[in-house]
Amino acid sequence: MQKAENQKRGSGKAADRKAVLSAQQTIPYLVMHPDGVCQLPGGLYTKTVEYEDINYSVASTEDQTAIFGGWSSFLNYFDTSLPFQLSFINRRSRSRNKYRVNIPQAEDSFNSVRGEFTGMLKNQIARSNNGIERSKYITFGLPAEGIGEARPRLERVEADVTGNLKRLGVPSEPLDGRARLALLHSQMHPGNREPFRFSWQDIPKTGMGTKDYIAPDSFDFRQSRLFRVGQYWGAASYLQIMASELSDKLLAEILELDAELTVTMHIQTVDQLKAIKTVKGKLSDIGKMKVEEQRKAVRAGYDPDILPPDLITFSKDAAELLADLQSRNERMFLLTFTVINIAPTRQRLENDIFTVGGIAQKYNCALKRLDWQQEQGFVSSLALGYNEVEIQRGMTTSSTAIFIPFMTRELRMAGPSLYYGMNALSHNVIMADRKKLKSANGLYLGSTGSGKSFAAKRELLNVFLTIPQDRILIVDPMGEYAPLVRRLGGQVIEIAPGSPSHINPMDIRLDMDEDESPLSMKADFLLSLCELVVGGKDGLQPIEKTVIDRCVRLIYRDMALGIGDGKPPLLQDLYEELLKQPEPEARRVATALELYCTGSLNLFNHLTNVDLTARVVCIRNQNRLHVEPSVAVRKCVTVALVRLPLPIGFQIAFTVIDEHTDLAYRERFTPLHPDDLPVMVDRLHTVAGYSNAKIRFRRDRIFRKADHLKVVLIQETACTG
Repeated sequence: MQKAENQKRGSGKAADRKAVLSAQQTIPYLVMHPDGVCQLPGGLYTKTVEYEDINYSVASTEDQTAIFGGWSSFLNYFDTSLPFQLSFINRRSRSRNKYRVNIPQAEDSFNSVRGEFTGMLKNQIARSNNGIERSKYITFGLPAEGIGEARPRLERVEADVTGNLKRLGVPSEPLDGRARLALLHSQMHPGNREPFRFSWQDIPKTGMGTKDYIAPDSFDFRQSRLFRVGQYWGAASYLQIMASELSDKLLAEILELDAELTVTMHIQTVDQLKAIKTVKGKLSDIGKMKVEEQRKAVRAGYDPDILPPDLITFSKDAAELLADLQSRNERMFLLTFTVINIAPTRQRLENDIFTVGGIAQKYNCALKRLDWQQEQGFVSSLALGYNEVEIQRGMTTSSTAIFIPFMTRELRMAGPSLYYGMNALSHNVIMADRKKLKSANGLYLGSTGSGKSFAAKRELLNVFLTIPQDRILIVDPMGEYAPLVRRLGGQVIEIAPGSPSHINPMDIRLDMDEDESPLSMKADFLLSLCELVVGGKDGLQPIEKTVIDRCVRLIYRDMALGIGDGKPPLLQDLYEELLKQPEPEARRVATALELYCTGSLNLFNHLTNVDLTARVVCIRNQNRLHVEPSVAVRKCVTVALVRLPLPIGFQIAFTVIDEHTDLAYRERFTPLHPDDLPVMVDRLHTVAGYSNAKIRFRRDRIFRKADHLKVVLIQETACTG
């Protein structure tokens, strides 16, 4: 692989090198070891750590200040013997993308649905950041006599660096030799068209070196302001910092560009005593200049107190810098800030450079081209910790830390994660598994037409295709989920007068855990049900609760003892048992239940004839007839979507309907019209009774134990307090 010889070279380290005849000779490292230690010319050994992003742009002012302080302390860790390089690499990724479609393939009747959904996910992943993959690296090095001396010292520094990043909440991972070679390969093969194929076992077999696996077809550095890497055009520039105060948005705006580029900061710490001595020397020089100016003023007859404005500004800045170095936790750094732009065409390259230059100009900086130093600039941009650009800018810790490398943390979880849209800041897809979060429950909140139902259906379909062991239970007041459930082979249960579907609220599971009493839980639920039916401000009285509890145990006695046909009782059995009791309170409760037993709303007075063991179950509770119509619950458009990894009984399916309504009121989220506010407040007092709260608490505990997830859709909110 021949490379055109550079006709003119800039001054510096590369000026004395022999004429480069191959692309491999441009790559400056000497040896890359399998553990990630790289040997550079001059006895320098380096290692590289990749780190991820954290939330900075969307953080509060207090949190941003804390992150800035932590990053400043991180920079102060490096002393004069530890030069380091910060690399920010934007590259187009076609084959090595961190996001994957995790929907397993299967041959079933849902292939068309699976294919359409998978295609949508692939399209969104391809659109995320327009295929730009953003990575952050820190490369640090130290001089040593040999690899034996360098390796333990580098391991100690690596542990300190990763520990300091961890204290900032930044995940990091050291790169081994193969990972570092893959990184160099991606930098020297823009567009990511050639896959990286390398194995340490292949080196003795082929006789090739590590550079042969990562070098491009050719380099061309003959032009003064441009270079070529293979078929791509590139340009090396440096940032001239002229502003007295910088913004933390400068680096972020450059990295947000839809372009392939590498931003590199080579940082060398200056000895503290030497830095103070240098600043004091500058102050002495400025003092001498003041004296000379005053002498000139006296000879010319001017006021000696009138000094040139530049001299006054320099004197003030030098005094402030000296105070920072002596009294604050500030150090002096020498910074080399370079930007490497890569593009498939020369016109696209010029456009990208113009865009970066505009961003720099916006913050009172200038992007200057490295004339006749394109090779040195490109070599310095490689994540090796090797700097051949001798253009340095003195910076303090605060002014260096202002180039904060954080923007927003990506929501990307491994395993059966689900798609939740696009990150508004980074424009990457959000893939998360809510089961791994501290609180797995979810809430879709938005105005009319904002896409709440669409988002819920998308999550429902994603769960169905991605996690086959999960069951899905939908409480659908408006009936809009029924077509999707039928397409997925699920069961739609209609709860309305005249519906052939019936759910018996008296169903009971006797095979529960030892620490749970089925009869006690059923009694609690029926107490809650009777409390809603009876109504009133105070709910059930103590005697009424005692009578109901006695009747529940009587009607379930034969079933608990295994006597009879084993069928569960009906609501009418409870009604008849209440009529048999001598207390007048029992007749009052029985009269309230008569509407739901022998009256027009007797749809719950039947044996269960639907199968809730289907993987997807949709319960259409269109008229909400299990509560008093005067509550105006029919106006509530809340939809609850519950992911159920484990099968549950019919009583849970029924109480989910009640829980869905109570949850909306309990959390004070409701789309009720303001005219219904007094009714809603009265409803809040009604459902706050002991029995109802207790049964809800028990249901929530069962849901948490079984890893059940609840998702609620709310149209708007209103505070009832």
